[in-house]
Amino acid sequence: MNRHWRTFISVLRRFAATPVATLLTLCVIGIALSLPAGLYLLLSNLNHAAGGLDAEPQISLFLKLDADKNAIRQIESRLKDNPGVKSYRFVGREQALKDLSTSSGLDDVTAGLTHNPLPDAYVVNAIENNPALLEKLRAEAAHWAGVETAELDSSWAKRLNALLGLGKQITLIVAALLSFGLIAGTGNTIRLQILTRLEEIEVSKLIGATDRFIRLPFLYHGALQGLLGGFTGWAIISASAYILNGNIAQLASLYGSAFHLELLDAGETVALLTFSAVLGWIGAYLAVGHFLRHFHLSHR
Repeated sequence: MNRHWRTFISVLRRFAATPVATLLTLCVIGIALSLPAGLYLLLSNLNHAAGGLDAEPQISLFLKLDADKNAIRQIESRLKDNPGVKSYRFVGREQALKDLSTSSGLDDVTAGLTHNPLPDAYVVNAIENNPALLEKLRAEAAHWAGVETAELDSSWAKRLNALLGLGKQITLIVAALLSFGLIAGTGNTIRLQILTRLEEIEVSKLIGATDRFIRLPFLYHGALQGLLGGFTGWAIISASAYILNGNIAQLASLYGSAFHLELLDAGETVALLTFSAVLGWIGAYLAVGHFLRHFHLSHR
């Protein structure tokens, strides 16, 4: 245990001995990690915001302004008997105007209207989420007596979900590419460390030091460098979200929303730091392993 503690302190002293180089390295690692982590945070917030959206197949039937109660009963009867309809609900024009005023913050505007311009409507949930069947049901309902127009409501929400799925795939690809880059970068840093301590390593091998003994300080160096780089990346993401949240909140308020960027939670932060430390450890392990193989070959 004392050996590990002494090794840890020694690595910290080496960081302190080269503050500029260490700071630049941590910034490079932090920026590289903040790119996929920032994309993940953005997608996570967008997914959370879209969580309340109804992506279930829906058709809105807007009735004619002069549709009487008899026409409304006939439309409801058709919906009830249609095998493609799962459920439906009636939205009166007064309720529609009230909902619009509440959601958009246009109370003053709607209060000044001399008459209600919104029609009565039916919101219809289809049984199957099949584009062809949905379009067939929409086209059929559009020709019913008393119906002004019929529209599919969930298509844009599905497009948003598809874009979020694409964004997740892009994030994974970027994270994988940058991970390989960080492993290679850590390996180069460790190789430089090995070169500066080459005579010390040769002397240690002459007096019987094992490969594990030689490898240990470099593994600590790589893991600690990755951990500090991960913390730098977390700081970059948090600072960026904090700066952006002011403008985002102002923009969201114009649409009657309280949306804001949520920061990485404790579990996600631990995952980021662990991931970065593991990448540093892997880079160091590969670099030292490559050196030791060549060292043994050259000293046979």
